[in-house]
Amino acid sequence: MKVKTLSRSSDVYLPARNCEVSRLPRNLDPDLHPFERAREYTRALNATKLERVFAAPFVGQLGNGHIDGVYCIARHTRRLNSAASGSGDGVIKYWDLSSKEEVASFTAHRGIVKGLAVTLDGNLLSCGMDNTVKLWDVMETDHSGGPSKTFLGSSGFTGIDHHRSNPIFVTSSNAVQLWDENRSKPTADLSWGADNVNTVRFNQTEQSIIASTGSDRSIVIHDIRSKAPVQKLVTLMRTNAVCWNPIEAFNFAAANEDHNVYLYDMRYLTRSLNVYKDHVSAVMDVDFSPTGQELVTGSYDKTLRIYRVNEGHSRDIYHTKRMQRIFCVRFTMDARYIMSGSDEGNIRVWRAEAAARSNVKSARERSKLEYEATLKERYKNMPEIRRISRHRHLPKPIKTASETKRIELASIKRKEENMRRRSKKGTMPYAKEREKQIIGVAIREVENKV
Repeated sequence: MKVKTLSRSSDVYLPARNCEVSRLPRNLDPDLHPFERAREYTRALNATKLERVFAAPFVGQLGNGHIDGVYCIARHTRRLNSAASGSGDGVIKYWDLSSKEEVASFTAHRGIVKGLAVTLDGNLLSCGMDNTVKLWDVMETDHSGGPSKTFLGSSGFTGIDHHRSNPIFVTSSNAVQLWDENRSKPTADLSWGADNVNTVRFNQTEQSIIASTGSDRSIVIHDIRSKAPVQKLVTLMRTNAVCWNPIEAFNFAAANEDHNVYLYDMRYLTRSLNVYKDHVSAVMDVDFSPTGQELVTGSYDKTLRIYRVNEGHSRDIYHTKRMQRIFCVRFTMDARYIMSGSDEGNIRVWRAEAAARSNVKSARERSKLEYEATLKERYKNMPEIRRISRHRHLPKPIKTASETKRIELASIKRKEENMRRRSKKGTMPYAKEREKQIIGVAIREVENKV
């Protein structure tokens, strides 16, 4: 006769130290937990509701803002709590984000400040419509003596950006020019056809690549190694801003006048990778999160939207009653906050996650938040959870404009379908959504100089 005995070691259930909690045996067999999915769904639904209850995206504004509109913001790439802003009256302010107070304020240009960039040693480069680029030491308490260095151009500057690891920067005006901090004249002219260049940005990963947008509705890719433009993309409407993905080196986002933002791969410009919709007016600025997983846009319709890279519609929209047209947006370097500058002179700070809090959390609280996030991700396609997580209260003008735009687009689509039905088969092919904004792509052959 076989006799089976039950044996259990005390090491399994007794704590090793007096300060530890006793471990409880748990059987994870799904047959023993028939209501597990129902309980998880209820928890996911409650977590989604509480997320919307505690959503408070607006953190505050920086100081008293500017007297004129804010048209450019630069974040410090090596300090989390520092940023600079430039306004329409030529004043630059340097901010401490922790206390939301200004550290320095000085008049830098005659007229509007069009661009700001932070150098490798933490100084500030500014450009304006007064044909000058100026280098400022922001740690000085008195700027009455003027800038550390001044670079003169032939026309007003519209944008500036600094190289990530070398003491060089690029400017946009009536030409795209490459500058060295130690020289007073530009070292190269990278222009290709446009009468006026609106903005210019360095690639932060492939550091020799530059993207610029022109008044001729073009987006041009430049290579500073050959000191020449490489590719040109021409779209139906003008591009207001570009931003490179910091993780995926070949991808960049372009904010367009047609209310959309387009994601492109510079190796294959004949088709966009994604189209980000929902705005009802021109998109003025775009910026990627340092993680490369999200991007934020600021629009002429007075709203700020946050998108996931692989989704076409915004996951969140921020607005206030007093905020006017947004001209510049930036993520902070820790990807937790967003700064926006609008033409009523205020710089606002927003949470990237509306319901997130930055306080110190215990291990138990962190575990609970991670568990709830997993449940929300698992049940996000359930009708009730999807409805609650997507619902937003919009300003009446935005809601009205969205409905008007929807009716107009449906009318255009219906008209095209009627024309297609009455035309010869194959004469009116369907336009692909990711290609219809592209007019053409030009590739410039670059001679190798030995």
